[in-house]
Amino acid sequence: MRVIEDEDALLPPSPKGPYKFDYSQLSDEERKHYDLLSPEEKTQYQDEEKAIYDHMNSPAVLSGLQGEIGQIVHEVSQETPRDGVNTERIKEGLFAMGEVDPQDTGEDGDFEGNDITSTAHGELEQHREMREYARIAAWEMPMLSKLAKPFVLPGAEKPLRFRYTNYMGETHPAENKVVLEFCTRDLPDLTSAQRDKLIKLVGVRYNPETDLVKMSCEMFETQAQNKRYLGDLVDTLMAEAKDPTDMFEDVPFDFRHHRYKPKMEFPEGWKLTEGRKAQLQATWRRRALADKQREKEGKLVDGVEVIEKMLENVVAQEVAPRVAVKGPVGKARLKRLPK
Repeated sequence: MRVIEDEDALLPPSPKGPYKFDYSQLSDEERKHYDLLSPEEKTQYQDEEKAIYDHMNSPAVLSGLQGEIGQIVHEVSQETPRDGVNTERIKEGLFAMGEVDPQDTGEDGDFEGNDITSTAHGELEQHREMREYARIAAWEMPMLSKLAKPFVLPGAEKPLRFRYTNYMGETHPAENKVVLEFCTRDLPDLTSAQRDKLIKLVGVRYNPETDLVKMSCEMFETQAQNKRYLGDLVDTLMAEAKDPTDMFEDVPFDFRHHRYKPKMEFPEGWKLTEGRKAQLQATWRRRALADKQREKEGKLVDGVEVIEKMLENVVAQEVAPRVAVKGPVGKARLKRLPK
């Protein structure tokens, strides 16, 4: 490696005299730009070039440049090895990656089996990511409240509704999918015949119950591209619907793709009207008064007491007394007494 001995060779040259505009010193791009200027703009361009030239060749600027260049040359000369001196280069290790001076770190040591497994490294990485999101939630997300805007319902001038799906940083094959919905009655400047033609063009994407057209796209890599494609498709459908060449009047509507779901309605007789509520309350009051009268007369049956007595009788019948009878072989055997 060559060592810089003459520092003056790198210093900027001294000014050669006052500024003089030279058209031949301009590059091709600068000449094209200069030729397009008016006479007043050319004069202004030359004045600006002269001001830059005078500033860069002023004694203060030249002195500062000479000092900086001299310092850089001196530092490079001190760090560069002299000829004939062999400096052994240390191989950069894994721990030296990203360091300002990898030579200070040196090579990696021998692996002694004291590191954690790859699964544990994955757990640590997941923990770091969770802590990063926790810091964002604690320190950065509260600042977003300053940018909050009140929700305003879209007006009639925005009939298209786009739906996106975000999986919160995870990679998913459906994250670029965009779904478009619009009502045919909300589209502007469409006559009844043009609207019927549009319904026939969209085919199975039309819902006759809700008058909604639903389309989706996931052909492209980004959501913006898929949204743009759906927007262009709607423009094409609108242009075709307004084309008077063929209005598809001889083509009937075909809604066989749609399955009508039965809608259950609550019976009118089951609804609690004011009269029905008053009738029920009167019935409840009559039953309460009748129960109180039977309780006074001792005719009110206590269901809990009846159930307890029945259970006692069942247990008494099932659990019969057993006696030990000595058998012929001298062993005790059990015999149930007759009822």
